[in-house]
Amino acid sequence: MTIPATETVILITRNGMGNGDPALQLKLIDTYFKLLNDSNTLPAAICFYADGVKLAVEGSPVLESLKALEEKGVHLILCMTCLNYYELNGQEKVGIVGGMTDIIEAQFKASKVISI
Repeated sequence: MTIPATETVILITRNGMGNGDPALQLKLIDTYFKLLNDSNTLPAAICFYADGVKLAVEGSPVLESLKALEEKGVHLILCMTCLNYYELNGQEKVGIVGGMTDIIEAQFKASKVISI
C-alpha cells in the first residue's frame, strides 16, 4: 500500500475514544467517525491496533461509518497480531489485515500522525 508523504494517518488503539465509561467511549468514537466522514479533509489511512481492532470487526457499532470512510478511499489497516490475540481473526468487516510493518510504513510516510 502506498500512502503519499503529505497525508495524515490516524492511529486507533482503543475500543472507543477517551478514558471514560465504555459506552461513552463508543459514543465519542462513533461521533468522531461520522464527523470525519462528513468533512472534506479525510486521512490517508486509519490504523487499528491493540483494543482498536475491535472497532472494525463484526458487531462493532461504528462499522457503517468505517465502511463509508473506506468507500471514500481511506485505507483501514488492522493489526493481524491484535486480531489473533483477541481471537477476532476472520471477523473483520472493513479494511485490510496487515502487519506491524504496514502500520510503520503508514506512519513514516505520513506528514502528520494523530493518535486517538
